[in-house]
Order: sequence, then structure tokens, then C-alpha cells
Amino acid sequence: MNVIQTKSLTKTYNGKGGISDVTLSIGEGIVYGFLGPNGSGKSTFVRTLLGLLQPTSGEGYILGEPIGTIKSREQVGYLPELFRYPEWLTGKQLLQSHAELCKIPVRSRNKRIEEVIELVGMTGRENGKISGFSKGMSQRIGLACAILNDPKVVFLDEPTSALDPIGRKDVRDLMVYLRDQGKTVFLNSHLLYEVESVCDHVSIVHQGDMIVQGPWRELLMTETKVEVVTDLPIGTNLPAFVTQYQKVNEELTRTRWEIQLENESDIPKIIQYLSTNGTAIYEVKPIIPHLEDVFLYWVNQKKENAYVDNQ
Repeated sequence: MNVIQTKSLTKTYNGKGGISDVTLSIGEGIVYGFLGPNGSGKSTFVRTLLGLLQPTSGEGYILGEPIGTIKSREQVGYLPELFRYPEWLTGKQLLQSHAELCKIPVRSRNKRIEEVIELVGMTGRENGKISGFSKGMSQRIGLACAILNDPKVVFLDEPTSALDPIGRKDVRDLMVYLRDQGKTVFLNSHLLYEVESVCDHVSIVHQGDMIVQGPWRELLMTETKVEVVTDLPIGTNLPAFVTQYQKVNEELTRTRWEIQLENESDIPKIIQYLSTNGTAIYEVKPIIPHLEDVFLYWVNQKKENAYVDNQ
């Protein structure tokens, strides 16, 4: 089932800015990363999906319902990037107010409020006034509001921006928990290292355009790299399937090399080649790309293509 689906969804402001021509399908039970630098159109896209902005063109659906309709929002939770709550309320009073707006049955409200308070790590702080909350605690109460109605889809816009390392880990754990409950989490973020451990599928956006989408570990299949610790002398000629190599570190008779190969099947070949030539091999370790590597690769591809088109 496609929980979120768009077809050429576009939202621009007098033909400028915003985000253009986004087509994607997102299933249930995943954390989906919508990634890009600040100003790339991420928040505009989310607000358009939620019906807070009117699309310029294209179409979109949440749980099969057209975006902008009440039905499309009934099973949705949302934490905006910038939010303010009435400072004279306590955290618990704010949640009680949200529970009423969400039409959570009275008989189950208190139990649900206690559950979300624990989930976001606010136990013992819920009776404090929002005016006295730190940025981190404000972020936590915002998360509690976003998941209070037990939504099937949760939109989180930069949810870790105000949190310390412990808080960021708590949010990552919460996203994994929601995913394991079969919910879909749509995560807007520019903090790639925060996304890497929880997202399998991503879209990368830049300057209002979606550059690429898919399982992020498969989006950088253009090269294979391994790290080899060996006594290979500097200047040794290597076979043709080694497209690039460089010395990373040198200690006594051992040298740590970073070797780039044409494809993964060449890893056994380089080991065999070195062994056949009498080279001692102390360690071979594949170099796994990080999400930041994937992001920078595709952003640079876009820049290069734009440069060529402008020539």
C-alpha cells in the first residue's frame, strides 16, 4: 500500500522557489528521509502534502485520500520545524488540549497522554510550564503532540535540530519504534549523519528539484573501494581494474592503501594479485559509503550537469 504518493507535485511562489515536479511513492512501515540543505524546498513540500499550502500543479495522496482534504489528515501527525505553544500551559495541559482536538475518547485520554510522555522521555517533567522548557524539552513536547493521536503517518520536520546528543538518540529510537509499529515516518532533515542510521529509503532535493530517490545504500554504486594494509612498495604497478589508489598511512614496513575498483567482484582479484606477487596482506576492509557521500555525489552531479547545460 502506498501511504504517500505524489505525481509531479509542484509548489512555487510566482513561478520561483518552492519545489517542483516531485513524483514518489512511499510504503508503510518505513522511515523515509527527504533530504536537502536549508532552503531546498523540503518544508514547502511537507506543508503542501498536509494541505497547508495549495499546490501549483500536480497531485498527491495520503492513505489514498487527496491532499488538502480532512480525510487525508485524520491519520497524520506533524511536528513542524518552527512551532510555538501557549507558554502558560503545562506540558500535560497542552497534550490534553491536543487530545480534545484529535477527538481521542475521554476514557482513554489520560492513558494515551502518559504513554506519549514516556515515549518522548518527558516523564516527571510534564507538569512544568512550557515557558520554563528548554529548547530540547519544547522539541520533546512537540513530538508528543505529533504522535498523540496514534497516527499512521508522522511528518517530522528537522526533529533533532534543538536536541543534545542524548535527545537526538531518543528521537532516532522513537522513529525506529514507530516504524516497527507499522507506521510511516516522513523525515525532513539536513543532518545526514542523523538520518543514516534510521532511513533506508531517501529522496535528495537541491534548489527545489528532486535529484534522486531510492534505497540510499544503492545510490552510490559507481565505485567500489577497499582499504588494504600491506607491505606493497610505493610506486608498484597495479592491474587495470584498479581505477585509483592512494596511500592513507605508512607505519614501518606496512602501508595502508585505499584502492578503488571497477566493481565489487574485483575485490577477490586484487587480493589474489597481491598474493601472487608475494605481497604480504595484513588487512582488507571494504569502505562503505556514508549517506553524506551519497548526498554530495548526487548534488555535484546536478551542478556538473547544470554547468554543461549552460555552456
